[in-house]
Amino acid sequence: MALLPAGADMAVHWCDPRLQSGQVATPGAADHLHARASVALAGVHPDPDRHPFDILWEDAGTRVAVAVDPPRRADPGDLQRWVAPARAALVLVTRAELASAQIRTLRKSERLQQALYEIADLASSTLEMRDMLSRIHVLVASLMSAENFYIALYDDVHATMRFLYFADQNDPWRPDPDDDIPLSEMPNSLTAALLRHGQPVMGPSDTIRAQLDVPRDGNQGPESADWLGVPVRREARVAGAIVVQSYNRPDSYTHEDRALLEYVAQHILTALDRKHAQRELERRVRQRTVELQRANAVLQDEIVERQRAERLQRALFRISEMSVSAGSLLRFYADVHEVVNGLVYAENFYIAMLVGDGERIEFPYSVDERDPVRPPRRLSNGLTEFVIRSGQPMLADRATIDRLQASGDVHSQGTRAHCWLGVPLSRDETVIGAIAVQSYSPHILFDERDQELLTFVARHIGSALSRKRAQESLKAAHAELESRVQARTRELQEANRELQALVGERTRAEQRLIHQARHDQLTGLPNREHLLERLDAAIAAVQAGNARAFAVLFFDLDRFKLVNDSIGHAAGDDLLVEVGRRVRRALSGADTVARLGGDEFAVLLQDVPAAETAQRVASRLLAEIGRPMWVAGRELFPSASIGIAFWQPRYRHGEEMLRDADAAMYRAKARGRDRSELFDEEMRAEAMRLLDLEADLRRAILSDDFEPYFQPIVRLSDGAVVGHEALLRWHHEQRGLLAPPQFIGVGEDTGLIAQVDWLMYRHVVRWLSRQAHGYVSINVSPRHFVSDDFAERLLQLLDDAGADPRRLRIEITEVALLDDSPRALRTLNALRDRGVLALLDDFGTGFSALSYLHRFPIQSIKIDQSFVAGLVGASRAESLALVRAILALAGTLGIETIGEGIEREEQRELLAQLGCNFGQGYLFGRPAPEG
Repeated sequence: MALLPAGADMAVHWCDPRLQSGQVATPGAADHLHARASVALAGVHPDPDRHPFDILWEDAGTRVAVAVDPPRRADPGDLQRWVAPARAALVLVTRAELASAQIRTLRKSERLQQALYEIADLASSTLEMRDMLSRIHVLVASLMSAENFYIALYDDVHATMRFLYFADQNDPWRPDPDDDIPLSEMPNSLTAALLRHGQPVMGPSDTIRAQLDVPRDGNQGPESADWLGVPVRREARVAGAIVVQSYNRPDSYTHEDRALLEYVAQHILTALDRKHAQRELERRVRQRTVELQRANAVLQDEIVERQRAERLQRALFRISEMSVSAGSLLRFYADVHEVVNGLVYAENFYIAMLVGDGERIEFPYSVDERDPVRPPRRLSNGLTEFVIRSGQPMLADRATIDRLQASGDVHSQGTRAHCWLGVPLSRDETVIGAIAVQSYSPHILFDERDQELLTFVARHIGSALSRKRAQESLKAAHAELESRVQARTRELQEANRELQALVGERTRAEQRLIHQARHDQLTGLPNREHLLERLDAAIAAVQAGNARAFAVLFFDLDRFKLVNDSIGHAAGDDLLVEVGRRVRRALSGADTVARLGGDEFAVLLQDVPAAETAQRVASRLLAEIGRPMWVAGRELFPSASIGIAFWQPRYRHGEEMLRDADAAMYRAKARGRDRSELFDEEMRAEAMRLLDLEADLRRAILSDDFEPYFQPIVRLSDGAVVGHEALLRWHHEQRGLLAPPQFIGVGEDTGLIAQVDWLMYRHVVRWLSRQAHGYVSINVSPRHFVSDDFAERLLQLLDDAGADPRRLRIEITEVALLDDSPRALRTLNALRDRGVLALLDDFGTGFSALSYLHRFPIQSIKIDQSFVAGLVGASRAESLALVRAILALAGTLGIETIGEGIEREEQRELLAQLGCNFGQGYLFGRPAPEG
């Protein structure tokens, strides 16, 4: 504008992706100047005849429009001379602003990169976890507004979260970073809702609460003017969340901040994982150091004893050689004497051996300065016989010998010694003789070391093979110890090299982390996240018309657990790697093979014209996988079950196709394995039904939509009601009242049935506490008998409700008794001790073994309704015989009987005549809710 001739007016408008849009004008610029500049900016070039001095400049997405009104008496030549420098100045200024914007962007990227580097540095530093997280907080605050910042870790298995770091200016609450908080204790927490939601959320806390359906709760801290939270994922699972918030500045965070925080969050999770790995490594290094110190102490002790041990080993080697090379037995004994004399004082030495029937001893070898001849003799109470009888070494000085003689325990044979040492000779753990050395001089005495040494030598004289094994064991121990020292040294060196390599890896850290996050570490194949990205891209390409249809193959290995359990997880890993190689070789380069975890794999087949093509590829893969392979020295014949999902227009996300292929895979397993199945609409409808039923069941558990219905149990002799059986009913919000067969399968598959049972038991116990007469029986699944605390928990439920345990009975099936008989017996005895008796349900339909009726405390058996129904009709004779046998068995064992499913009077009369005590069925009353 400084170059503009005096009296002229001008308006400048511009737009650019980096500079955004804007305008500037001289103070006297009229509205029509802005209108001309706006029209030119929209792409309409100025009319040179009407407005010769207007300018429109475009370059690489940048557009600048200038509208000029010259002064009334301006020299046209001056204006023409103004146009060229004005255009040049306009270009220079615009490009300078673009350069500045690019510099700001680069500086921001540099700050982000520097922050990521510093996060990586912090993970490998020696800082404590709290200090490291404080530094990370500072780094995040350098990228966005983060005065209020916290990190939460999430355990989706146990539904708990832990606030690893918490910094807030307004909230006085300070959680313990080591405290795992159940999500159920914070039902109205935005953080808990974010973890369940699994997607980033941003905005005022009131808006987010409405979005996530979270009621406002004053106990959850102050409300935020702006709140930004992103989940942190480990593979496909939510592992935690990072949250920043502002209490006084609305719109503090932008979508760019959200994307930035998501990006940084994954690096923070990686840093935390690396920090935990580093701490674990340091712990292992400390542990290895302690082990090495202990090993070194042992080695030092061994060095002290080495010369003595070497001398002993030479003696033992010589004894071993003599056992096979001595010409005669006497020569062997003489050589043994020489060896022993090299180890201890043995100038007076003899060998005694049991002979005959073991009642006599002889001395095949004896050298003695006082008693040169030792004739054979019957066993008496000499020192030699004492050692042979006891089988233990004996070291005795003159005083000890005199004391033993005075007490009559021994009677010394020959000249009395000043010190005598004898040890037993054994063969195959049987004492066959003794070796003795003695001294007649008070200056030469034996000690415990000599006793140990002579005992050791004596054992090797009896068996050269035993000595060899002991030596090999000693060598193996030395080799193992040296190997462990070398292995620990290598581990320390490797750890040191890894730490040094981290310094050189900083510039490649981001690429490496991205690769690791997108690939399986064992097989090198893409992981689930990578595959889902490819699937989403393939779906988008087909929807846009840029690609042909495709298919997803989901497969896992049949009976893979057997491989792990039989030959080890390392062999299982080798099997997985080889399967990955075979599948890659069998496919084209355009297809994607991914390992999803465990033994599950998935394949994205590109350019598949029809589902039959995918089925042919699946058959080829089954043949390739099924070829025999050698793993851990064994020949294996692997097989797989493959599910196929072919592209359909209804698919919007890759996760949907993967889910359907997974469902088809399970159908392939159900139909015999080693085959493929194509996902169809019938399978889709069944999957959706089961999925909806599971979701309904989970909601029903939360809202406790279950109610017990009670059916009376009567005494057949007079029809008096003695008790009731509690039967489970579900009040479904759409389908009305449901009986167990309509949902029990889903409950068993998901494990939810245990929660449903305890809700049912709580209702029954409360009802029991309000009723004055009779007992009530509840059905107990075999699943409960695998729990050690079932009896304790049930009895506590009775105590809390103030109900009498003697009025409660449990109904169990034969399966519950046979799956884990010792545990079942403990549970039943614990309940019986408090008065809770057991009924055996559906008797006669299972094993019906006398053994468990005798072993277990069964109070009553319920005759199955199929036998009761057969008492009337064509099968009357067979049913009558079975029922009579059951009643006879129960009567013999003193067990009560209850007939189930009695619907007709003649059934009741016949059961009563046969001796059945009680009955239950529609004849006496249908199941009804609490009245």
